[in-house]
Amino acid sequence: MIYFPDMKKNGLYLILTISTLSLCSGCRQQESIPADTKTSTSVIPLTVWSGEEDQALLEEIFSSFQSQYADQASFEITLQPQSESNCKDVLLADLENGADVFTFADDQLAALAAAGALDPLEDFEDIRAANLSASVDAASVDGTLYAYPLTADNGYFLYYNKAYFSDEDIQSLNRMTDIAAEQGRLVTMDWSSAWYVYSFFGNTGLEVGLNEDGLTNYCTWNSTEGPIHGVDVAQAMLQIAASPGFASRTDTDFLAGVQDGSVIAGVSGVWNSVAIEEAWGENTGASRLPSFACKDQQVQMASFPGCKLIGVNAYSPQKEWAVKLAEWISNESNQTLRFERRGQGPSNIRAADSPAVQESPAITALLAQSEFSQLQRIGGKFWDPVSAFALNMAEGNPSGTSLQEQLDRLAEEVTAR
Repeated sequence: MIYFPDMKKNGLYLILTISTLSLCSGCRQQESIPADTKTSTSVIPLTVWSGEEDQALLEEIFSSFQSQYADQASFEITLQPQSESNCKDVLLADLENGADVFTFADDQLAALAAAGALDPLEDFEDIRAANLSASVDAASVDGTLYAYPLTADNGYFLYYNKAYFSDEDIQSLNRMTDIAAEQGRLVTMDWSSAWYVYSFFGNTGLEVGLNEDGLTNYCTWNSTEGPIHGVDVAQAMLQIAASPGFASRTDTDFLAGVQDGSVIAGVSGVWNSVAIEEAWGENTGASRLPSFACKDQQVQMASFPGCKLIGVNAYSPQKEWAVKLAEWISNESNQTLRFERRGQGPSNIRAADSPAVQESPAITALLAQSEFSQLQRIGGKFWDPVSAFALNMAEGNPSGTSLQEQLDRLAEEVTAR
């Protein structure tokens, strides 16, 4: 049977107790589990962590998984909502009692592998052949594959309302904020998130990244050498923030503005594509990020690309079945289903080459932006200092503190050991 407890009263748990179902027609045949692992009397318990927004999708996937293996086992699959952005921290706090299978963002991979939470995958060549090379790289550490690629779309780009902007307008962020101001509306971006703020520094020659120790960062965002200095970027951000056509807004507030008409463009990702298309209809536009005015030139905005991955807990007491479930969630068929239900871009090559994916404005924009992106490999001390700096820029630097002084402090904190 399938049991859905009251979500509010039960800590947002979803427990799927799925008894043996008849084998579904049309399911791809899988290699049988060896006879000594089959069970006819017991139920295999598996716990899965994933974002709450994937609940309905995973219900379908779990049911088809049970149907595929109905002649080999029965399962009790417990889905627990867990943010993909901090999955690592929750898992490493109690590895042996963590989920058997979990979804996480690729920037957490190195730490999970180093902590022994993930074992190397055995079918490396098959996974490499089936998935986009960038997603395989994102799922690997020093050439060793530790997780299953799930999506190749965890990045950001520009959404815009075609009723207000031409193809030429969207080439410049400054031009877009001017147009929004004239219309009494807004272009938004989340400057509280260092993930987005990287956009302003990434293509300037100023650098940030992870040292060889895998923990600490290097950062030259405060540099006074080279064609563009750190203060030049800070001044460019202040100029944007001063426009009445710009606002720093969280992703949630951006979408609310799209829906109430106050926001006519903004930086976000594919997770909002369905809701934005519902709000703007045929006027929905998506593009690579624009350039911005900096030191008398136009600088193309950069981005952190990323992938969602599926991991199998190395301490899972049901390791063989956990591997099977991870493979099932991430296979071509279910990546296609994920795109259909959630608009998320597949990492699987055949799924990504489908006409529907290729015609998606959001996926097309993400691919266009990939030319100006760098894989996110950043230590934990990057986030808070960059967020604090950018929020001060968004407020117009009210204290008047020297921009160079702020950037020096930022670099010192980002690179702290």
